Amino acid sequence: VQLQASGGGLVQAGGSLRLSCAASGGFFSINDMGWYRQAPGKQRELVATITSGGSTKYADFVKGRFTISGDNAKNTVYLQLISLKPEDTAVYYCNAHSARREYWGQGTLVTVSS
Repeated sequence: VQLQASGGGLVQAGGSLRLSCAASGGFFSINDMGWYRQAPGKQRELVATITSGGSTKYADFVKGRFTISGDNAKNTVYLQLISLKPEDTAVYYCNAHSARREYWGQGTLVTVSS
């Protein structure tokens, strides 16, 4: 499975972005997908996940600002970011799990200016 993340960029505080993660090469085997982020000097942390059945989970810091969704027809998972804050600045990584292993995308940079 290959994961291709896109949609990052520079946005002002309060702005919005939509990140996309397109999966190829075995999407049918994936049990869940998600987004993690890593800010400079910090550890990678979970942002949100979605199962193949559509169940979602969010980190506490999301607080209703981010929404994860999936389009099975396009083998793509999205992360809608609204009300962005400077502390949301990070590289956002797409992640997926099959029954046997974990996959990571290359990351997309989100920069929020104050």
